[in-house]
Amino acid sequence: MPAPDLLRFSDDVRAALNAGRPVVALETSVWCQGLPFPANVEGARRVNQAVLAQGAVPAVLAVDGGHIRVGVPQAELESWCESRDAIKVGMRELAWAAASGRRGATTVSACLAICEAAGLPLLVTGGIGGVHREARDTWDVSTDLDALARCGVSVVASGTKSILDVPATLETLETLGVPVLGYRTDAFPVFYCASSGHQVPRVDDPAQAAAVVRNQRALGFSQGVLIANPVSAEEGLDPAVVERWVAEALGAASREGVSGKRVTPFLLEYLHGASQGATLRVNLALLEENARVGARIAAEIA
Repeated sequence: MPAPDLLRFSDDVRAALNAGRPVVALETSVWCQGLPFPANVEGARRVNQAVLAQGAVPAVLAVDGGHIRVGVPQAELESWCESRDAIKVGMRELAWAAASGRRGATTVSACLAICEAAGLPLLVTGGIGGVHREARDTWDVSTDLDALARCGVSVVASGTKSILDVPATLETLETLGVPVLGYRTDAFPVFYCASSGHQVPRVDDPAQAAAVVRNQRALGFSQGVLIANPVSAEEGLDPAVVERWVAEALGAASREGVSGKRVTPFLLEYLHGASQGATLRVNLALLEENARVGARIAAEIA
């Protein structure tokens, strides 16, 4: 168990947990590093409202003042979105960021670790990290995959980001024993696109998804469940066009010597420009819908 003073619960999150009401964990890196201002403020509001509209409580996760915050008020989060002074914190940096007193925006892996410590069963995000396309040379594999296998916390996301090696990511999740489900789909989605062409087991409603999560925990498995909710056909982009943009973005990153944590933000920013803002529109739409679906599943779990 973490030190009693390390986790700081907001009053609404603590009250919800004590009353057995549904709580949905939310990351902060997507707002502080992933999306431009003021779209990040709009997105944070839309996601927060989507969770509340389903009767659940949003638990925004962050690091600040030597503490891990489990619940950041919306107004405070919006000031973070504008200032953009928070550092990006994954699971590896979580303990250090808290000890240093730095303000930190949490990635999926950090959120999974926090959820495990705080007793939160479900995280909602846009897309998880995975195996990068140059991983055979760079060994660049997101900690998200390992965290999903170790923390016992489930995630609702629109699959994995389009910039990644999808087959390798799915193979890694299989090796790690992480169940991957399609929410109302038989095809694994890839962020901006509704389908990657890879088949996955299907669940058709929040109750069925929650039953899988409960079974996973009842069996004593350490792995969380990845519930992949595709962007709608109306909002999604043409996979062939996205693939062309990704190839161009990877080439630009190589030419400019972008590496490590800078890769994902660089590629996403490149796609935003190449698509003339279409990827940003899709990103905001899928984040909001994932929050809505996640809140319904959390209500079934609670």
